[in-house]
Amino acid sequence: MTAADRLVKTLTKRNVYLDNTPLEETVEKYFGRLRELNAILPLEGEIIPVDDALGRVTAEPVFARISSPHYHASAMDGIAVNAGDTFKASETTPVILNVGVNAFIVDTGDPLPEGCNAVIMIEQVHFISDKEAEIISAAAPWQHIRPMGEDIVATEMIVPANHLLRPVDIGGILAGGLTEILVRKRPVVAILPTGTELVQPGSELKSGDIIEYNSRVIGGLVKQWGADPIRYDITVDSYPLLKEKIYRAVQESDVVVVNAGSSAGSEDFTSSIIRELGEVVIHGVAIKPGKPVILGVVQDKPVIGIPGYPVSAVLNSELFVKPVIESMAGASPTKGATMKALLSRKLISPQGVDEFVRVKLGRVGDKTIATPISRGAGVLTSMIRADGILKAPTLREGFEAGEEIEVELLRDKREIYNTTVIIGSHDVSLDILANFLRQNFPGRSLSSAHVGSLGGLLALRRREAHLAGIHLLDEETGEYNVSYLKKLLPGIPVVLVNLLYRQQGFIVPKGNPRSIRSFTDLAGPDVKFVNRQKGAGTRLLLDYHLRREGIEPNHVEGYDREEYTHMAVAAAVAGGSADVGLGILAAANALNLDFIPVTEERYDLAIPEEYWDTSYISTLLEVMNDSHFKRSVESLGGYSLRSTGEVVYRTGTLEN
Repeated sequence: MTAADRLVKTLTKRNVYLDNTPLEETVEKYFGRLRELNAILPLEGEIIPVDDALGRVTAEPVFARISSPHYHASAMDGIAVNAGDTFKASETTPVILNVGVNAFIVDTGDPLPEGCNAVIMIEQVHFISDKEAEIISAAAPWQHIRPMGEDIVATEMIVPANHLLRPVDIGGILAGGLTEILVRKRPVVAILPTGTELVQPGSELKSGDIIEYNSRVIGGLVKQWGADPIRYDITVDSYPLLKEKIYRAVQESDVVVVNAGSSAGSEDFTSSIIRELGEVVIHGVAIKPGKPVILGVVQDKPVIGIPGYPVSAVLNSELFVKPVIESMAGASPTKGATMKALLSRKLISPQGVDEFVRVKLGRVGDKTIATPISRGAGVLTSMIRADGILKAPTLREGFEAGEEIEVELLRDKREIYNTTVIIGSHDVSLDILANFLRQNFPGRSLSSAHVGSLGGLLALRRREAHLAGIHLLDEETGEYNVSYLKKLLPGIPVVLVNLLYRQQGFIVPKGNPRSIRSFTDLAGPDVKFVNRQKGAGTRLLLDYHLRREGIEPNHVEGYDREEYTHMAVAAAVAGGSADVGLGILAAANALNLDFIPVTEERYDLAIPEEYWDTSYISTLLEVMNDSHFKRSVESLGGYSLRSTGEVVYRTGTLEN
């Protein structure tokens, strides 16, 4: 086959978007088609030991073979009696019973002796001798007795069909006399990672390689949802190879998930293959992220193609793979817990799609605050750090700051309520602070949102954070932070605590090929700069020096390119998309870059007085004074913790 023939074949296999179907319509259409084909009926049952049945789903009701208890049992330590023998007993007319004749010593759980219908607690019995017991209070019939079948009666249903078995269910079934049980077979889900660029974890990487981890993430989700994943080897971008792999997976599993190749690129073959082998019901759903999902059927089995971006892959799995598994497993559909929260800042969302936005959550005063984090489909860490998911519906353009929203939770509510919320400037040490907080105070956590120093102070003014990280240089006085507190937080009592001093400077590639030495060099020919976002203290520092040097921002190529963290700036330089950025030494060291110092700055924590005596702050202060924490931060390079934990300013009083 000539190169031209191969090109024609590739182009004829190329995907196009068939749909941009609204989410609700997609669910109705796809699952309606699967039900029509009987493609998601609960799977047949299999008999397994009850000991192994935790987390499985019953295929039929489970009925008790025996009663529990299967005899009348003593519920107390004491003596078993016939209640009629004690009716006249009182303090003035005690009744004497003969041990072994009409009074029998029993322990908790012992069978009730014949002729007895009550138990008197041992504490209420006075033994006159080994043979006689004095009773001064009448016993009621069946007191302190567990009658036969009190818990379970033989033939009674213990659990219904399609019931997800919990630890207590296992106990009840065993108590009912069963050792084996009929449960639904676990659906088998084949996961096919595709892409010539993919390599297995641990491989030596070259430019363009992507570590294949999506199949592990999807496989973990599949296990959580009650199915057995089978991860296939990576399939390169080859139409015949992928077709053969999908066909084989259909024979070997109940559900097939093809990861990547679902879009409309020249090597995105999944849609064409599913159509050739079976039926494409939907290709393209009006959601963000995850639009180019393929929902198909091959040989009456669901075959789902999901995008390669990790956040899209997780979302599509939640929306479409999970309900397929639950239906096949016979389990009831599950939905995560939700919480009402107030949005910390305005959120603009495109109309015409349902957007799923990751948010951080924290309880500040009497409000739960939700702060949106990265919305990129490729940012897996946004899922790791997220506390919940906000759905922005298709007919809305977003939400206003302060608007009440509903968030589906990814973490337990108790953990959210025990979260200290810090909004403001980014610093690498905050991650270490969060780690030590969890280690030293289990159950407590730190939520950090990077919106810049000014954004942090504005969040304090709106009562949306417990504290803000700031490093704002006053150009007139050369002092850090205090003047901004006075200007932006008038009337709000604030305590300013030093976290650290740090080196700010130019982050450049190894060898500093552009010979960056000063701020004037940023305006040099062909020098590509990467900036921080508006409101960041680092951006204010840059602007201060540019003005001193008489340099207009538009003379700096890349001035308008914004990143939200020092690590993102360092990554841009390391990746070659920028020649220089302004940031901290720790970020340069982390990515093995060179660093040209500019200044040492003071990084403080602004804490409203109302939170000063709360556990949100006291635990942080204790961690900040931990010598292990200090050594961990100093080991990053470019930090001095000589004043860590010291109060440098309190409203109305300059401490330092």
